[in-house]
Amino acid sequence: MNGEVVLGLFVPAHPHPLLCPEKNPGWARLREAYEQARMIIEESEAELILVYSTLWTSIIGHQFQGLKEPEWVHVDHDFHYLGSMPYKFLIDTEFADNLANSAKARGLESRVVSYHGFPIDTGTVVALSLLNPDNKLPAGICSSNMYSNRAETIVLGKSANDAIKKSGKKVAVVVVSSLSNRMFTDKIKPHEEKIHSQKDDEWNRKILEFLDDGRLEDVSQLSREIHQQIRVQKVVAFKPMWWLAGVMGQHNNFAGKVHAYESVHGAGCAVVSLIPKLDEVGDKEYDEDDVETYHGDRNVLDTIIPEEDEEKNNDFELSEESPNENEENLENESFSSSRAPKPVGAYPHARKVGDLLYLSGVGPRQPKSNAIPGGPVKDMTGKNLDYNMKAQTIACIENIKTILEDSGSSLEDVVDVTSFLINMDRDFADYNSIYADYFGEIRPTRTTLEINALPTPIAVEMKVIAKIKN
Repeated sequence: MNGEVVLGLFVPAHPHPLLCPEKNPGWARLREAYEQARMIIEESEAELILVYSTLWTSIIGHQFQGLKEPEWVHVDHDFHYLGSMPYKFLIDTEFADNLANSAKARGLESRVVSYHGFPIDTGTVVALSLLNPDNKLPAGICSSNMYSNRAETIVLGKSANDAIKKSGKKVAVVVVSSLSNRMFTDKIKPHEEKIHSQKDDEWNRKILEFLDDGRLEDVSQLSREIHQQIRVQKVVAFKPMWWLAGVMGQHNNFAGKVHAYESVHGAGCAVVSLIPKLDEVGDKEYDEDDVETYHGDRNVLDTIIPEEDEEKNNDFELSEESPNENEENLENESFSSSRAPKPVGAYPHARKVGDLLYLSGVGPRQPKSNAIPGGPVKDMTGKNLDYNMKAQTIACIENIKTILEDSGSSLEDVVDVTSFLINMDRDFADYNSIYADYFGEIRPTRTTLEINALPTPIAVEMKVIAKIKN
């Protein structure tokens, strides 16, 4: 028996309905709407809640929470003065694995995160605390990649639908997001609450009118206009509706209801339910091309270069810049090497300024595979592992050597090194001995720092400044 989506919900991410609904009538109405949504989930006989929160932003592919019982005390960084939010959730770990596998099958880079203390975002904490307060249902939690475009986000939604069908369960899917995303920059008092601008309010009401009619796919298609009107386009864009449409079948065949629409610190916040109809056909108003499999068309953080494309790639390529920037300043170029591990963010491997080359931080990960020589510092559960610091340091410097050579420089031209170690006491001696093998005769200036952690489970990262060969 195939699983199915029995309910879609759009809910706000702000903590006010959870922590202080009594301070503003609108926040209280959002809290009441949350309660209505909770009852709808019960009536739907859902067996699992799948949450997609725009506040859980990822930069490396797509992530899914896989720790069975994450437990912590969360404080929102913007509204810390409202108090803390303790939580303990129940995660369907098998479903998380299926999500990751389904996403990979459709061409997406994905992984399951499963270790104690991994931060769960405000939106997810608020939504699950109000929609599933007693953990009657297990949950799945999906990240929102900040660089993903419409095609990638829709494919992610379709991947979630694949996993739902495979699970054999009835699933309520929940999007956690604002409508308009503009908030007041200064702290405002509860009685001063209002939508930030008239334009935001107008667009919010247009979206809600469509959703109230069950026209989810039409809202997704309207993104061509809407995403130009909202703030924080690169981070949020119109991902919530793209994803929701993808997971719910990309049609307009829903019974929609807007339970509340209010302002929280200037942002437009709403609670909306969408229940699939079984006896009607929902016509699409628009006709954009659809996509089933993602092929990496945004060119950000792709970790594997297809074999047929390897010969087409030069050893280094000029990174994308605006046409004016390239035309006006050819002496300020950025470089990325196809022979080095891909950056884990929106930055190049190196940038040329004058006669100097500045490298971004480089770790020991291997190109294409992302394997870590000497082993990672911890496993997926957060358990510390016995890694080899010498092997990591060698791999780190070899990656630097590759980037330098592909960018018109070399190790011999390095003039300054900054190194980051996660454990100075344990690793400095091994790191220092390998460093001496490579740089002992070159003798660049050096600074070595201990830090708490690095973005990937590695023990060392280095950045250098080098001269460029004439």
